[in-house]
Amino acid sequence: MDDQRLQRVADELEVRNVIARLAHLADDGDLDEYIQIFTPDAVWEGAAGFAARNGREDILSGARERRESGTSGPGTHTRHVVSTTEVRLDGDQASSQSVFRYYTGSNAKPELLLMGVYQDEFRRTPEGWRLARRRIANP
Repeated sequence: MDDQRLQRVADELEVRNVIARLAHLADDGDLDEYIQIFTPDAVWEGAAGFAARNGREDILSGARERRESGTSGPGTHTRHVVSTTEVRLDGDQASSQSVFRYYTGSNAKPELLLMGVYQDEFRRTPEGWRLARRRIANP
């Protein structure tokens, strides 16, 4: 396998791991680590009922609000499950589309509360691939 092809495989795996890590951290992880997954100028466009967030501080504020309200985070017994992810690479930019399912009651009998699509854009940074934009669409 040539170096360019090997780099594409490594880039795709890193982007996929960013998507997965973000879901894990949203459910029960540290918010300081969570926010580092985003670029400083990232945009988070939530589904209906969630205001758009611009930049790390605003995105972090939204994550804290969701935790304080019991919508997500440690102790809420909620879980994000992400699947059927397609990644498209273009140099130092990437985009992906993934289906997500959001469950409540993960400590007993999980119930599907919400399903939708993440439309993500990534940027390669000196620290690795970071999420630059997440648009959450509910079908």
